[in-house]
Amino acid sequence: MGVSTAQVVDRRFVSLVTVFDRLFRKPGHGGGALAVYLRGEPVVDVWAGYASPGVPWTSDSVALGFSTGKGVASTVIHQLVERGQLDYAEPVATYWPEFAAAGKEHITVADLLTHRAGLHRLRGLLPGATDRFFDDASVTAALAAATPDPRHRTTSGYHGISYGHLAAELVRRVTGREFTEVVRTELAEPLGAEELWFRVPVSERHRIATMFPRLKAAGMDWDTGSDLLTRTRFAAAAETTPRGFADLMADPRIHDSVMPGVNGVFSARALARVYGALANGGVLGDTRILNADTITRAATRQVFTPDYVLASFRVPWALGYHGVPMKPSKRDPISAFGHFGLGGSGAYADPKTGLSLAFVTNRLGGKLTPLGDARLTRLSMVADHIARGAAAE
Repeated sequence: MGVSTAQVVDRRFVSLVTVFDRLFRKPGHGGGALAVYLRGEPVVDVWAGYASPGVPWTSDSVALGFSTGKGVASTVIHQLVERGQLDYAEPVATYWPEFAAAGKEHITVADLLTHRAGLHRLRGLLPGATDRFFDDASVTAALAAATPDPRHRTTSGYHGISYGHLAAELVRRVTGREFTEVVRTELAEPLGAEELWFRVPVSERHRIATMFPRLKAAGMDWDTGSDLLTRTRFAAAAETTPRGFADLMADPRIHDSVMPGVNGVFSARALARVYGALANGGVLGDTRILNADTITRAATRQVFTPDYVLASFRVPWALGYHGVPMKPSKRDPISAFGHFGLGGSGAYADPKTGLSLAFVTNRLGGKLTPLGDARLTRLSMVADHIARGAAAE
């Protein structure tokens, strides 16, 4: 499927595109792309702003999505469950024997998907040079050998980066194939969604938008700020990243690695196609990626207790996705699910309305959290209003 060079705006979604365009009024605002599908049909595919200083965002620009990639990884796992290759209730160690080390033999696939494996900690996991983090196999082996945080038995603890290593290894163990190959053959190619990259092809790296500003923690350089946070109620959150994290994310070698929890590079169009299928009973065009009952099960809330990593914030975790909106009441039903990324990006599906929405950007939002910032929330609210109106027509 070739990259479209024409922007798409269904007349019903003009107000949404207006909100999107306002996000990138000045060169200093960077750039981004927005794509929306409604009941399996593209209704919005737009872009605006700058991919790098002086270089406009174009139809083929892509961006680092941080935790947005967790939703893609989770979707592959659900495909394996549907095929009988995985079971949510089965211990992870059934498929990955080394994982049973240090008292983890009871941790199930569902526990991993709901951030209840107790393996959030990357700080200090690999002693030595910072760039050891680029060695995916070493990080994964160290996680398998690690002792879980005891709080995992009572609540979730957001696996900010480690989730991706754990999910990718589980896929590799079950299929006997590399995670990137599985994503390509099971999602990207069938859906015509090329830009679902966790190891970006060298020939395509010129398309990656420049991310800015530099990552900081508590308003300081990442390591200084993280050290300070370890003495506060945000201590566990600070432990989710290795030392030198800001340098690592700015290093071009990040695109040689496979870290589905943090280094996915996407176009909004590709993400919207994945979630467009999930919002439409698992089907997009002539392609089915999941059955409708599998999607219902995967999107059902499993956990809604104070997350020990996110300073007791209650996250409505489904199986590998979080509910949208992010701040529902205990009784408020959630029909939308997806995953947001650090500083702004994200994508989700809402089977109730048949809507999917994806947003990617190179400007990290002012409020850096593991679950996104206000821009995506604002866009989703406008899109949801329009979709509900369309459903009533």
